[in-house]
Amino acid sequence: METTQPRIMRGYAILAKGEQPKSLDEKTYLVKSQSGNGSYHVAIVEDEWRCECPDFQFRRVVCKHIHAVRFWLALRKKIEKSSLFNLREEVLEAKYCRFCGSPIIIKQGIRKCRFGFKQVYLCKDCGKKFVSEDAFQRMQYDPRIITATLDLYYKGTSLRKTSDHLEQFYGIRINYATILRWIRKFGKMIEEYASTLEPKLSEQWHTDEMAINVKGKWMWLWNVMDKDTRFMLASLISEKRQIQDARKVFQKAKEVGKSKPGRVVTDGLHAYEDAFKKEFFTLRNPRTKHVRMPRFTDETNNNIVERLQGTIRERDKVLRAFKQEESAQKILDGFRAYYNFIRPHQALQGRTPAEVSNINLNLKGNKWLEFINQAKTSKCNNKKLTKP
Repeated sequence: METTQPRIMRGYAILAKGEQPKSLDEKTYLVKSQSGNGSYHVAIVEDEWRCECPDFQFRRVVCKHIHAVRFWLALRKKIEKSSLFNLREEVLEAKYCRFCGSPIIIKQGIRKCRFGFKQVYLCKDCGKKFVSEDAFQRMQYDPRIITATLDLYYKGTSLRKTSDHLEQFYGIRINYATILRWIRKFGKMIEEYASTLEPKLSEQWHTDEMAINVKGKWMWLWNVMDKDTRFMLASLISEKRQIQDARKVFQKAKEVGKSKPGRVVTDGLHAYEDAFKKEFFTLRNPRTKHVRMPRFTDETNNNIVERLQGTIRERDKVLRAFKQEESAQKILDGFRAYYNFIRPHQALQGRTPAEVSNINLNLKGNKWLEFINQAKTSKCNNKKLTKP
């Protein structure tokens, strides 16, 4: 049907005046007359549009009121679809001026931005206005699209399947390479933030290694996990299983844990024994004990970290192989943050290892979005505090 027909144009004119149809129920709508004298009921009866206006009653044509309802429903559906991701409701609180680092700032209204609204601040020292910063500044896509791809990826969906999912269900075309760049970028950001947090751990750590495929070459992934909290302390890739490799993962675990445990449980790999002596042995009490070669049936065994490696293997099977060592480490760092702060654990009654280890970031709803924004805010605040 051509849009030049008079009744279609008049239907547009009704909406152009700002007179939106009023929904009475799922199939009945009230449309104001174009002249302003009264209103007409428009309804769907047996899959056919009907109106009580004289034009429909006497001529049995699709009147301007029916066209107005059709256009309004189509427009509302389009808006709902496009705004599924394109509405940013979160408003971040700034603590320091973006320009001079001064904490003396006041709120100065709201500014409409690409994905919603942002708080505007005025610095009392330098007199400049600025908006609150977040981790998604100048990004082409809404933060909820980006965090949805991160969540799908770390839950086991491949890059191409994630891209296909967005296009199939939401009509959003995003190349898989773009998703990979997001994973690397935000994985690094949250890893740096997570390294500043201090978990409260138990007295027993578990360590084990597993083989992973990096560009057709088999390498080793070392993992360290706390027993009671299930907190993943370290995850490092190396070409070999030598003493210096085991030392690196122990050093990373001590750096994250901010302390030494009472016991370290490993398998019988010889490199663990020498690495343990160099990193944990001391003549002073309390000493860290090394438990080697635990059997599956022993009271103290390595089942916890082996179960973790099963979870990593589920992710690894989807990838088939990492493309290069550097990108593999970045992806695994992001996975460690996902495992510790985002993913709820059945063994912990639905809590995350971070919550059990006394790190409560109060992540609710879109946990990825809140976690990334907290990481960005922490980074910005550290920069302000270190300014001369």
